[in-house]
Amino acid sequence: MILTKEASVAKPPYRVPSMAEIRATPRNGYTAISTFSGCGGSSLGYKMAGYSVLWANEFIPAAQETYRANHPDTLLDERDIRSITPAEILDTLKLEVGDLDLLDGSPPCASFSTSGKREAGWGKVKPYSETTQRVDDLFFEYARLVQGLQPKVFVAENVSGLIKGTAKGFFLEILAALKACGYRVRSKLLDAQWLGVPQARQRIIFVGVRDDLQLDPVFPAPLSYRYTVRDAIPWIRSIRLGGSPDNWQSANRPSGTVVQSDGARVSETAYLSSYMVEADTDIARYAIGDEWDKLRPGQTSEKYRSLSLPALDAPCPTITCPSNGTFSPTGFVSAASVTHPTEKRKFSIAELKRICAFPDDFILTGTYAQQWERLGRAVPPVMMAAIARTIATEILDKCKR
Repeated sequence: MILTKEASVAKPPYRVPSMAEIRATPRNGYTAISTFSGCGGSSLGYKMAGYSVLWANEFIPAAQETYRANHPDTLLDERDIRSITPAEILDTLKLEVGDLDLLDGSPPCASFSTSGKREAGWGKVKPYSETTQRVDDLFFEYARLVQGLQPKVFVAENVSGLIKGTAKGFFLEILAALKACGYRVRSKLLDAQWLGVPQARQRIIFVGVRDDLQLDPVFPAPLSYRYTVRDAIPWIRSIRLGGSPDNWQSANRPSGTVVQSDGARVSETAYLSSYMVEADTDIARYAIGDEWDKLRPGQTSEKYRSLSLPALDAPCPTITCPSNGTFSPTGFVSAASVTHPTEKRKFSIAELKRICAFPDDFILTGTYAQQWERLGRAVPPVMMAAIARTIATEILDKCKR
C-alpha cells in the first residue's frame, strides 16, 4: 500500500552516511551478490545494512567504471548475464548450492516504464544506455540464477509500470517463474519517499524466501514522515531565480552551516566555495527554459509531460532517464526532466546525489549525462538498506534459531 498522508511528527535531520562510515559498518554475517548492479546503489544499501557483497555483475562499461570506484572489495563480472552460469559464480566464491544468503537484482526495466510507447519495444533489440540489446527478457535470466544458486532469499526490483496495463501479463509470467524456482514469493509496490529518500520513486519489489525455510517474505514498514527537497539541500534558495547558473553563484548569500555526509558541520560559505554547478545544467537556451518560466512549484508541464518543477517542501518527483534509454551529447539538457526548483537549470550532480540518497562522497565517473543516468537508474541506497535490514531481522536471523 502506498501511503498518501504523513503524520505530523518530529523527524531526524536528513543525512546519508559517508562512504567511510559505510565501509566501517559492522558486518551482520550475511552474504549477498548483486546482478544488473549499475553504479552500485543496491550494493551500497546492503553494505549500509551490514551485508558483505561478494560479487556483482554489470554489463554497461560506464556503469562498471563507477561501480569499481566505489566497491573495490566486490568482485565485478563484466559479462552479459546470459553467458554467466550459477556454477561459475559458486566456484568463484567457493560456495555450495544453497549457501548464499541473498541474491539481488534489478533487471533493466525501460520496456515496462509508464513513459513512452512500452509495448512497441517488447521483444525487440533496441538502444539501452550505451548498448543495443533486448532487455525485457532479462528477468528470466535472473530467475535462471535463482534456480541454480538457491539462495535463502532473493530480492528483485522493477518499475511500477510492470503491474500496469498490458504489462501485467509479463508480471504474472515473472511471478510464476520465480515461484517455480522453489520459493515463497511476494511483490509489493514501495515508494522511496516513505523509506527515508527525499524523492517520490515507486518500485515493485519482489522478495522470495526458499520453501524449505518455511518463512514468508517481508517488507519494511513505511516511516511516519518524509524528507523534502529543502531537507536534502538545506542551503537552497527560497527565491526563484531565472537565467544561467552564474546568476545563482553571484546572487547567493549563504549563512549558517551544512552537515556533510561525514557528520562534520561546515559553514555554508566554505561548503559552497567548492560546490560545483556543471555548465551542462543550464536550460535557459532551450525551449524547456521558456516553459520553466511558466511553471509553479510542484507543477508538471502540459507541453512537456516529464518537465517538473519540484516544490521545496515536498519530496522531489522521480528522477528519470530518457524513455528510449539513451543520451545524446546535447539532447539530454534540452530534454524535459525534473529541474532545480528555484533556478533555471537542472540539478547539479552534487544535488542529485542528495535527492537520490547517495553519500556526498560517492564517486561518479563520466559526463554529466552519464552521471545523471547512473543515479536515475539506481535503487536509492537508503531505500535498499531499509529492505535489507528487514530481511536480516525477520528472515535470516530466524533461520539461525
